[in-house]
Amino acid sequence: MPPGKSPATISDVARLAGVSPGTVSKALNGRGALSHGTIARIQQAAEQLGYQPNALARGLLAGRTFTVGLITTDSFGRFSIPVMQGAEDALGPGRISVFLCDSRDDQIREQHYLRTLLERRVDGIIVTGRRQDPREPIGSDIPVPVVYAMTSSTDPADLSLVPDDAEGGADAVRHLLSTGRTKIGHVTGPRSFLASRLRTQGAEETLAAAGLELATGGPLYGEWTEEWGRQATDALLRAAPDLDAIFCGNDQIARGVADAVREAGRRVPEDIALVGFDNWEVIAAACRPPLTTVDMNLRELGRIAGEELLAAIDGHPSAGIRRLPCTLVLRESSRPRHAART
Repeated sequence: MPPGKSPATISDVARLAGVSPGTVSKALNGRGALSHGTIARIQQAAEQLGYQPNALARGLLAGRTFTVGLITTDSFGRFSIPVMQGAEDALGPGRISVFLCDSRDDQIREQHYLRTLLERRVDGIIVTGRRQDPREPIGSDIPVPVVYAMTSSTDPADLSLVPDDAEGGADAVRHLLSTGRTKIGHVTGPRSFLASRLRTQGAEETLAAAGLELATGGPLYGEWTEEWGRQATDALLRAAPDLDAIFCGNDQIARGVADAVREAGRRVPEDIALVGFDNWEVIAAACRPPLTTVDMNLRELGRIAGEELLAAIDGHPSAGIRRLPCTLVLRESSRPRHAART
């Protein structure tokens, strides 16, 4: 627009197209029964004048603000940022903006953000976090749809989208078995985390189906840290000297395991194959050797959350817990034995 020139108005578009302002409104908002010729003429006039519809007015006509809130407990953004990016992939084409609110795992702060978002008249809310354990609903009688992503609500009437951790654990162990490994240990995070228990469940059930069990008879639960990975490796190698693979509950643990295996004089993957979980690329790619790991596909999970929220806003809500597939990302740390020797 030339400097000093006022923005084009709906009346300017109507004058150029030879129709009423009401007809312009109907054409640009997809309402009313207008001929294709009239719509095309109005659109051409709007483009010629550089007319930009007022988003607030458009929202008032539709009874919407074209905004949604995303409330997270994940202060570091490791899980919430990919979820938000996926949600924006789904919401962006509809020109819907996302307000990100970090509750810092503080219930008072979370309720403050909920009130703030409702005061802003958002069309819906996505709740996400850094762990999948069931949580109480963010509120009762909320006047807009709510979708839970990377966390789950205890209310079966809510829709909760989470990665399929058990199947991810099964995929990891199936892969290790396919490379000829049979003495498989498992090092994971705290037993109190649902994700730890589900990943372990998937691993143990897959081994049982093959007539095997974990090398030490069970998993080693601990912390989600490299230090725990190093400590657990020492215990594993003492308890099972013939160990030939380790499945880790996350990539940080796996990186610590890789260091400890090397310090013990063993090679990855020639002597011990290694698989992690999360596909946190800053860790997995920097691991030596690069780490095979399970990707939770969080961006895709966020995209589906955005689509489900849009459907709920349009009057088609879903309910229940939906587990979405993970993907095994193959790298050097789990090469088959014959390939590892070459």
